[in-house]
Amino acid sequence: MIRWSAALTQAGIDAPSLRRDYDAQRRLVRKFKPDQFLAVRLLLPARLQPGVVAAVAFMHETDNRIDAGELSTRREALRIWDQQVREAVEHGTSDQALLRALADTAERHPQLRTYIEAFLDGAPVEADWTGFETESDFQTYVDAYSLPALMLTASLLAPPPPEHEDEAFLRGCRALIEAMQRTDFLADLSEDAKQGRIGIPRAELARFGLEVDEVLRRAPSCVPALERLVAAQADAASAGLRACRGLPDLVAAEAGPFLRAFVRVAELELEDVQRKGGELLHQEAGASKTAALAVLFQQWRAVGKQQRAHS
Repeated sequence: MIRWSAALTQAGIDAPSLRRDYDAQRRLVRKFKPDQFLAVRLLLPARLQPGVVAAVAFMHETDNRIDAGELSTRREALRIWDQQVREAVEHGTSDQALLRALADTAERHPQLRTYIEAFLDGAPVEADWTGFETESDFQTYVDAYSLPALMLTASLLAPPPPEHEDEAFLRGCRALIEAMQRTDFLADLSEDAKQGRIGIPRAELARFGLEVDEVLRRAPSCVPALERLVAAQADAASAGLRACRGLPDLVAAEAGPFLRAFVRVAELELEDVQRKGGELLHQEAGASKTAALAVLFQQWRAVGKQQRAHS
């Protein structure tokens, strides 16, 4: 693994104050997103690592600001944050290290600006979220918030023109994030129920004979129907993951291992959701750390093989 200071240098980040700003984001992501941080450090080209870390830190901070408290509190937090972010990206200055690093990343990778704006435009959907009535509402949420969130990092790996490759990449990212979001709502069902909200559309609950209240109460009587619901939702997520397996082939070879690991870990998370089924009413799901680390190690070996081939 290349030293962080060398990654900053390869990314062209030379000013001492700016290096300190990126260092602060490295510490943040390493603390709150250790698996993602390790994947970035092991699998991505050094010159891309600081920008991806800055984007992940921005996503994490945004979620923290708009995901807690009463609705009015979340909306006000978003209003203030939206203004601070847009001013930082437009003018390149801020009194916050996170936003200085983000603005610098956007300056080095201009395509990021589009997705920062889209992410902020869609953030009210997340701040106001209490659940979905229909599958259409879920799809709107994915388009408005989840996809722009993914593209904050994915856009830094996106293929160069021709245009048709960029369109294929975006379609693959859309399939990936829909599958991941559907999986996350299943995996987090028990925790979301404690907070009085469910990420599975109410119309889908009704289709399987489930009432929202009984799921929120985690009533044992709803487990058989929940088993069938989880299976159906997991099938939809699985179809999405199959549709995006070609993503790594659309980017530069040096970014392929990172995307392959990303997709494979998403598959592992879905597999655990499928195994737990109705037990999700009382326990969360996710890829085991051992399995996820095995994926990272496998792709790290692929990185080494690529490097030796080009040395």
